[in-house]
Amino acid sequence: MPEKCRVSVCGFDPMLVRGYVKTGFRALWFYLPDELYEDYDVQIGDKIQGKLQAVINPKEERTFEGNETFEWSTSKETGYAVLIPAEIITKYELTEFHFIEVELTHIVRVDKGIIDIYPGETKQRKWWPDGKMKLSYYLPYAAP
Repeated sequence: MPEKCRVSVCGFDPMLVRGYVKTGFRALWFYLPDELYEDYDVQIGDKIQGKLQAVINPKEERTFEGNETFEWSTSKETGYAVLIPAEIITKYELTEFHFIEVELTHIVRVDKGIIDIYPGETKQRKWWPDGKMKLSYYLPYAAP
């Protein structure tokens, strides 16, 4: 039923993220698969529900594995970008140099309620390849 993704975390330099986490400004995000975005016409402010299944650091080491449920909002500019909340950034010490594995299960819309993502099937189209997550350059996490 879901869309499974391994995506690159996008965002700002860790020192900027440090300040943005304190002020509540968006700091880190990831992009939905193009097909999911188009198939469901994801809108600004929609919420995406799912499970965080893994966090992978820039040395290609798994620093978290599990099934932590979440409900994260899309950005104020586009439904294509899903914002990662400050508490998740600090809990997993995320930077723009991390990768996350997520299972996206529902879209929550103000006007239509909860929409199942691909009911009856599982998609896996946006998957960062093994061996390509070890980065030669990265900046370390800067705690707020």
